[in-house]
Amino acid sequence: MKKFISCDWGTSTFRLRIIDAATKKVLAETSTAQGISTTHALWKEQISADRISFYSNVILQQIKIVEKQIGYTTAGLTIVISGMASSTVGMLELPYKAIPFHINKAELESHFISATDMFPHKIILISGVRSANDVMRGEETILCGCGIKDLEEEQIFIFPGTHSKHLTVKNGMLKDIKTYMTGEVFNLLSSKSILAASVELGEAAASNIDSFIKGVQEAVGNNLLNSIFHVRTSQLFDILNKQQNYHYLSGLLIGGELEDLQQKNNISITVVSSGVLSNLYLEALAALDLKKRCTMQNADAALINGQIFILNQYQ
Repeated sequence: MKKFISCDWGTSTFRLRIIDAATKKVLAETSTAQGISTTHALWKEQISADRISFYSNVILQQIKIVEKQIGYTTAGLTIVISGMASSTVGMLELPYKAIPFHINKAELESHFISATDMFPHKIILISGVRSANDVMRGEETILCGCGIKDLEEEQIFIFPGTHSKHLTVKNGMLKDIKTYMTGEVFNLLSSKSILAASVELGEAAASNIDSFIKGVQEAVGNNLLNSIFHVRTSQLFDILNKQQNYHYLSGLLIGGELEDLQQKNNISITVVSSGVLSNLYLEALAALDLKKRCTMQNADAALINGQIFILNQYQ
């Protein structure tokens, strides 16, 4: 195995990369806003279109873009797809893998789709994971690439995002999943609620970070439904300007998400992220006096590691 195509297909985003498996180097990359939700809606409009073929054509369009970047054909390369492509609105619905499962063993559910004349790529489609009352698709692949050791001590892996995930790991086993709708609630409150008139996106200036930390600290021990109204009154009473309020609201919600971790004495925490959110979560953990137990992992690198791990099971 020298090269493969990595595909991360989320609800609202699509990303495709050519990977050198030996060096884990990204050779070419493209991304679009055509996530699974949009693709599914387009497929439903094509009444007679074969579902897998329709989704495969979307992938082919993006493959042409990366082929121009590298200057040669990728025909024959295997595609490993993580995320929502295995969901009810994906190219093929796969059942969730029930927890607990051993992260460093080939226990994830996946499906192999053979290459065809029209689509000259084998596909490995990775399913998601479920607990008794929670689910995820995509984070399980990244978790497999985090190099988790079989430690007796319990560990928490945090995946910030629209639907932030807290994954509990012990003895190399995924034991629990908790989803926090932090990002989605923030988007709703800051754009659709009465609070929308009191916030404004701004740069991460010192005063804005201070407002973020203030929100994190206020979230602890207080009723969130009451605290979020303070975004409104802070602007009315000229306590915070709209940009500071934006970060204050963000701090309230992230602080509310992380508050329970203060009760888990001495548990190690790993934030798995690649974007701006990673810095915010580190600031929040520091404000809650949890940073000393915290480490970081790059989600992009872990995704590639996890996909290589799964690809190796098919070699």
